[in-house]
Amino acid sequence: MTSDPQHLTSRFKLIGCEVLFRELCDACAHAPHQVDVEFLPKGLHDLGGKPMAAKLQEAVDGTPEGVYQAILLGYGLCGNGIDGLMARRTRLVAPRAHDCIALLMGSRERHQAYFDANPGAYYESTGWLERGKSLQQLTPNTVGFDESLDALMRQYGEDNGRYLYEEMTRYRAQYSKLTYIETGLEPDERFLAEAQAEAREKGWSFERLPGDLAWLRRLVAGQWAEDEFVVAEPGQRIVASYDGMVLSTL
Repeated sequence: MTSDPQHLTSRFKLIGCEVLFRELCDACAHAPHQVDVEFLPKGLHDLGGKPMAAKLQEAVDGTPEGVYQAILLGYGLCGNGIDGLMARRTRLVAPRAHDCIALLMGSRERHQAYFDANPGAYYESTGWLERGKSLQQLTPNTVGFDESLDALMRQYGEDNGRYLYEEMTRYRAQYSKLTYIETGLEPDERFLAEAQAEAREKGWSFERLPGDLAWLRRLVAGQWAEDEFVVAEPGQRIVASYDGMVLSTL
């Protein structure tokens, strides 16, 4: 689906994660449309997929009817955190991204190619260092492994819960590199220095990777190509597709 004609100005509501605060504000500053922004706390990720989706649905449902042409989500699938969201009265638009790391890299393809070439990489950016340090990083191959230890123990008992948690998070021990994604919005060198110090402390290699904010800018510009964005019309849900397109509608 493509945008409205560019000579027409639309009004959008953007609901975004605070980890992308700088990047989404930058995108809105360049948008040809009027964008009203609501940032939600990074702590939603700690709730797990279904509770996170419920909180996001509350934000979507709290958006007044008839005011906006679309509600935009500044999120990726994020451990199924947007799986099941319903567009009740206003169409809902989301990037077909696994997580914010893909959004900062500018495309699913670049994210996947880098992940395949650097399987032991841990990613940071200004937003991750400012607001997201405690977040679990998911990759295209670990989507759905988002349950906390406490949640698993409550569901399966202490011994079984600990075993499942260890198995589901074993991939984290394979980190050997810290990749710092530079978006061009850094105020100074302190976040770079913090990332470099962390890599040294953990004995990891370090790489500075240029980010690409064009994907986020297309979100708020209303340029919703079908291969990059999913658009749910009123009455439809955004759901995880578990394939290369990441998201679909139901």
